[in-house]
Amino acid sequence: MVKIECVVESNNYLGEGPIWDPNKGVLYWVDIEGPFIWRYEPRSDKSNKWKMPMDVAAVFPRAQGGNIIALADGFYFIDFETGKTELVAKVDNDKPRVRMNDTKADRRGRLFTGGEDQDESAALAGLYRLNADLSLHKLEDGIICNNGPCFSPDDKTFYRADSFKQEIYAYDYDIETGAISNKRVFVSTKDDPGLADGSTVDEEGYLWNAQIIAGKLMRYAPDGSLDRTIEMPVRNITSVMFGGDALDTLYVTSMARVDHPGGGVDIFVKEDKPQPNAGSLFAVTGLGVRGLPETPFAG
Repeated sequence: MVKIECVVESNNYLGEGPIWDPNKGVLYWVDIEGPFIWRYEPRSDKSNKWKMPMDVAAVFPRAQGGNIIALADGFYFIDFETGKTELVAKVDNDKPRVRMNDTKADRRGRLFTGGEDQDESAALAGLYRLNADLSLHKLEDGIICNNGPCFSPDDKTFYRADSFKQEIYAYDYDIETGAISNKRVFVSTKDDPGLADGSTVDEEGYLWNAQIIAGKLMRYAPDGSLDRTIEMPVRNITSVMFGGDALDTLYVTSMARVDHPGGGVDIFVKEDKPQPNAGSLFAVTGLGVRGLPETPFAG
């Protein structure tokens, strides 16, 4: 039986980017415009947060220890004890309306990230790969809002969404080189009540997506067909990540934000105030499926 719990009443303005660290048994996520990095320890049921110097889009463990983060303008190494950051690479820094957004690693420890036009209307952002040698490679351009990068279990398919184009894409993926090719529409949400936000792939190769505005978890088969939906207690869910000791808990982030530029996709629910528990971290159990362990950044 599926059970949904609010595990951290974090009141995130824009909660995003959950990442499970299997070595530490903790979940990291961000409040992009807080701007804060959050960490939740399920075994102790404790959470804590760190204030960031600017908008923060993602946080990821490093194989050699420590963490790498995506701030608004690029990648940085961070020491949570001292708060010190060290620049790794600037990303789209010639485009003042673009900030970094959702980020994920492939199974060789390369980071894939893309940006977002903060007006949510123009295709200004790019898609990038950060290699272990800290070299940055541009893979694509013309993105309004990159979300949900993730990989199939056999490493042959890369997925990502452009939320305001109302599509999730699939690409052929070469794990040896990190190259993407053969872009095609995996899922269109143009007839749905919500937009595709963050995603993850389970051990059976099905893609789980947080459909923001609709408040639904969507599970898609490898052929793009809809396998099932789960109604969440808040509308503005933002991303998903399997975690827990058995990788059988699906963590779901959300946002308390009620003001949205909209990007010409005028389907955001008009709210005077957030729903109860909007901006919280949720845990979904009883799904009958497990996730795959995330690979830390190799650099």
